[in-house]
Amino acid sequence: MTDQRSWINVNNHRTHRTIMKKTVFALALSLITLVGVAQNALPKTKAPEGARSYIISPADGEVVGTTIKVQFGLSGMGIAPAGVKLENTGHHHLLLDVEKAPDFNIPLPATEKVIHFGKGQTETVIKLKPGKHTLQLVLGDYLHIPHDKPVISKKITIFVKE
Repeated sequence: MTDQRSWINVNNHRTHRTIMKKTVFALALSLITLVGVAQNALPKTKAPEGARSYIISPADGEVVGTTIKVQFGLSGMGIAPAGVKLENTGHHHLLLDVEKAPDFNIPLPATEKVIHFGKGQTETVIKLKPGKHTLQLVLGDYLHIPHDKPVISKKITIFVKE
């Protein structure tokens, strides 16, 4: 019985540590955002001249099923996970059915319409309801802030059918 409790305590400790790390990271990001908003300027990472983001697939105007594989493209820069500060890098954010772009002077919010790929992913599978939808990519720096001269893809429209 003691061995089982020790294992549970170790597991609970690991889970607690993971939760604490995520909480500290979220609080630090929130503090950076608040300070930046208060100063009206967060440090912006420069994007190299000619850098561009694009959607490889699906194609603009394509008719697709409800499960869609979206492939991200990037040229003139590299991919790095959120939290990793490397020159000329960033990570993707997918804007889904966004009519008005979010504020590019602060970290992009994580919502159902602004999907973060902070691990450096270059593709995803999404499920959408039938109808007309728009997709657009925005590259964020290590703090999820779009670059000075934002690296944004063309907004594409897809048509989802069952």
